[in-house]
Amino acid sequence: MRHLKTTVHPDIEHLDNSIIFKRNAARAIVISGEDILLLYTERYHDYSIPGGGIDEGEDILAGMVRELEEETGAKNIHDIKPYGIYEEFRPWYKDDADIVHMISYCYTCKINRELGETAYEDYEVKNGMRPVWINIHAAIAHNEKTIAESPKKGMSIERETFLLHLISKEML
Repeated sequence: MRHLKTTVHPDIEHLDNSIIFKRNAARAIVISGEDILLLYTERYHDYSIPGGGIDEGEDILAGMVRELEEETGAKNIHDIKPYGIYEEFRPWYKDDADIVHMISYCYTCKINRELGETAYEDYEVKNGMRPVWINIHAAIAHNEKTIAESPKKGMSIERETFLLHLISKEML
């Protein structure tokens, strides 16, 4: 799979002598015309690509399908193709490490436009997460405004906005 980008969070001065926790994630890019299936998160006031962490021993594709079903209620997931890898180093919030090395394996796929029931984790419900079909250009503009103006922005918004720009350029 092609490498899309590697980023290091601005709060990280160097990786030397840091305890680094590696986390694999899978993300699902679902396009229908100029609409894209995204997750809107009220807490962070942003749009993100469905996906998340891969469980220990879980196949990456199986994890992508699981996350897409849980977060959006997607049905009839098919025509899955590799898109690219986005790699990032971010501060880690748990005591077992200083930095998380997140490797996001991104795939394109097709689904039925109508979504089923979601199966959110407690924190996702508390954060006000919900699936939405939205015009990709509107999502990019919204995230860029959040990056520029909102103190609520999360650490993943730069990744998400980079990916949305790339998807818009390459897939529309």
